[in-house]
Amino acid sequence: MSATTEEPRARPTAAEEPSGWARERLTALKELLDKPLTTYYLIIGCSALLLALGLMMVLSASSIEAMQKTGNPFSWFIKQSMSAAVGLPIMWACTRLPYKFFRWAGYPLMALSIIALVMVLFIGSSELGAQRWIYIGPFTIQPSEPAKLGLALWGADLLARRARSGRIEWRHMLIPLMPGTAILAVMVMLGRDLGTTLVLFMIFLALLWVVGAPVKLFGGILSLAVLAAIIMIRVEPYRMARVGAFLDPWADAQGAGYQAVQGQIAMGSGGWFGLGLGSSRQKWDWLPHGESDFIFAILGEELGLMGTLMVVALFGLLGYAGLRVASRVNDAFVRLVSSAMVAWIAGQGIVNMGAVLGVLPITGIPLPLVSYGGSALLPTLAALGMMLSFAKREPGAREALAARGPGPAARALSWLGLGGTTRGRDRR
Repeated sequence: MSATTEEPRARPTAAEEPSGWARERLTALKELLDKPLTTYYLIIGCSALLLALGLMMVLSASSIEAMQKTGNPFSWFIKQSMSAAVGLPIMWACTRLPYKFFRWAGYPLMALSIIALVMVLFIGSSELGAQRWIYIGPFTIQPSEPAKLGLALWGADLLARRARSGRIEWRHMLIPLMPGTAILAVMVMLGRDLGTTLVLFMIFLALLWVVGAPVKLFGGILSLAVLAAIIMIRVEPYRMARVGAFLDPWADAQGAGYQAVQGQIAMGSGGWFGLGLGSSRQKWDWLPHGESDFIFAILGEELGLMGTLMVVALFGLLGYAGLRVASRVNDAFVRLVSSAMVAWIAGQGIVNMGAVLGVLPITGIPLPLVSYGGSALLPTLAALGMMLSFAKREPGAREALAARGPGPAARALSWLGLGGTTRGRDRR
């Protein structure tokens, strides 16, 4: 009787082991991205982390100046927390509103934004060279912020209707989208707010890009935009000073380049892991507007390079989630408005962080979800709520949500006898 012997398998070489591990990780990542609720959870997770980080940084960055001006170091943090407390229910409501509501809402929101921007020119308050705010008692409203949301919704619905009817000639796309955008931009420019004008322009270009406008059209529009920007810079001395400060801030470190220089000092002081939360030196009357326009500098000082990279990664994932919605949902309006919101939120984040790092001129626009300011926070949370609503329209998303069962809030209400009967995971 002969016994058969099995040859031992050769162990993988050192070069084969990492490649096999990498293939396994890539396969796992692909499976994760293929899940229907990936986009939904990405939007929720990134939004929650950025908002929580923003509240934490507003408390740290504003405490000294708030103590000096109001006698309460928590004054501005409380205001921002109240804005978040109002914005989160708005965000939740937007996830529940019917799809047709968003298509309709852009028209009245656009009209109200234009009216409010006209009011700013007559009764608005001028600060730091820009006339942006309307004061109503203890509240401050910046109409240009909801105008971004209005333009995204209104423009997306206009183009979606024309694409649906087959009229996709780019000349038809510009009427009335271009005049409507021009009216908003002119109103904002009359208030001397170049940063918000840039964001409106990015939303407009994103809409045209999605519907396939020709490259020569973009060239013409960019040329007009550059010409308008040059004119705006030339007619305002403070903008000329900002351009000079951008090119060489250290040449006038105590004058026009002061904010840029102090921001760079803050970023450079943080090192790899920062000085520690609450330990910023620049917030002690060195860095102007550390709680709003330059909160990214305070974040870099206190949380270091790792903290800033985390913020960049969160904005990158949020932008990826928005583009994922646009590519996976088979609806022209959803594709257009999701792309426009990515251009708005991620684009504004890039402009703000670029200004702090010194690679872009200072424009005075906030970092979405992170900077102080309720007028900017509320429309942003509403836009993210809409993106969550659109994420539910991805293939298989509604079924996956239904199979998941009631969430923590619904279960808590059910336990209290307020939520009615909850559905089981599998209704037969």
